[in-house]
Amino acid sequence: MTKNAPINAQQIPEYSAKSLYPEPFASMVKHRTRRKLGDYFGLTNFGINFTTLASGSISALKHHHSKQDEFIYIISGTPTLVYGDNEFLMSPGDCFGFKANSGMAHQLLNRSSSDVTYIEVGDRLPADSVEYPYDDLALVQKNDGTWSVLHKDGSPDRKSVV
Repeated sequence: MTKNAPINAQQIPEYSAKSLYPEPFASMVKHRTRRKLGDYFGLTNFGINFTTLASGSISALKHHHSKQDEFIYIISGTPTLVYGDNEFLMSPGDCFGFKANSGMAHQLLNRSSSDVTYIEVGDRLPADSVEYPYDDLALVQKNDGTWSVLHKDGSPDRKSVV
């Protein structure tokens, strides 16, 4: 799917699939919207999302990846970056990178009354896993690129349909 002309990111349709998170976690990210820019252009080595967090919403549960490096760039709004035990108020133009396998859990919170928009970039190395140190949840990527939703003890989450 090669696109032959530039497009405004807000014209790319919002990603409408359900979150991989089972309840009650899925409800925590329901006011996050993503436009999958990388997918729109058929990129396969890395993903790029144009993400909006409504007031009071979160980007994800606090997590870290085993293989995927991540990067964020704030376009508008003032989100709070939670990184390990620290919190940082971010502003438009701020950016941050998350090294894979660092063990440093992170998330963005929108504690403001306005929407936050940002770009998130992540690589697509196979066999990634995601750890959620504060929640009984783990994601493990299968060989075909799909994800298994598990509890921390490795048992499958029966409420998830992936």
